[in-house]
Amino acid sequence: MMLEEGEIGAMQGTAPESFAELRERLAGGSVKLSKRLKQVASFALAQPDEIALGTVTTIADKAGVQPSTLIRFSQALGFAGFSDLQMLFRERLRNHVSNYDDRLLSLRAKNGDASRSAVLFDGFCEASTRSITGMHDKLDISTMDRAIDVLAGAETIYLIAQRRSFPVTAYVSYALGKLGIRNVLIGSAVGTDAETMSFATKRDAAIAISFTPYASSTVAYARQAAELGTPLVVITDSPFSPLVSDGHLWFEVVEADFQGFRSLAASMALAMTLVVGLAERRRALLGEKDNNTKS
Repeated sequence: MMLEEGEIGAMQGTAPESFAELRERLAGGSVKLSKRLKQVASFALAQPDEIALGTVTTIADKAGVQPSTLIRFSQALGFAGFSDLQMLFRERLRNHVSNYDDRLLSLRAKNGDASRSAVLFDGFCEASTRSITGMHDKLDISTMDRAIDVLAGAETIYLIAQRRSFPVTAYVSYALGKLGIRNVLIGSAVGTDAETMSFATKRDAAIAISFTPYASSTVAYARQAAELGTPLVVITDSPFSPLVSDGHLWFEVVEADFQGFRSLAASMALAMTLVVGLAERRRALLGEKDNNTKS
């Protein structure tokens, strides 16, 4: 079997033993993949149930690749073939709690002798701590500084998020408003977000937030902003996210979960760092401008 450029080196390592390990390996960038294999990786992280339940033919069709590409992807991760990779996704599916009712039942069944409030509180605090610690350990401060510079220089900041990510942009909008910084929260009930985004210019900036499975509207509005030349700062959970592309500043945030309920602690901490940082940067710029005017 012929290998594409960039695949041979990735075959040297051992195969991951769990879906969590596989996801961390792909998101961490330790596996070097060709363009086609990155396409498979992106699909696998976004649609793990499809990988678990589909056939090679149906999965390849939905991922937009040839069936042989799935085999190469599996071998690039250290598996003998696609069936071995698929077993990892099926194990994840067996262990995955599929709906909130089941999750609540699971919570009630766990540690029956302890206070239910204590179990919940400890679990969510532990998940939040893991989320923040993970982000803190791998955050690139130079990227943070560049993002703050971009946002501080914007006339208007557009805030793009839907579904689980929307609470983050909603709070960012509130904080920016209290700081006197002009912003637009994308998420209108009347469905005029595309029209609102059309007002964005190169003098503005946008923050886009989305996690697996990525909200299609967030991806569409982020692309619209990019096409208008509006600088974009992205918060997402994988280098294979559709929000990640050349020219965009982006942060990887992988939120931990407790019994299937995922934290937003790290996302909120990062977002508020950007807010306060850009506010301080604007004050510093205004101070420099006043000093230059006086001199």
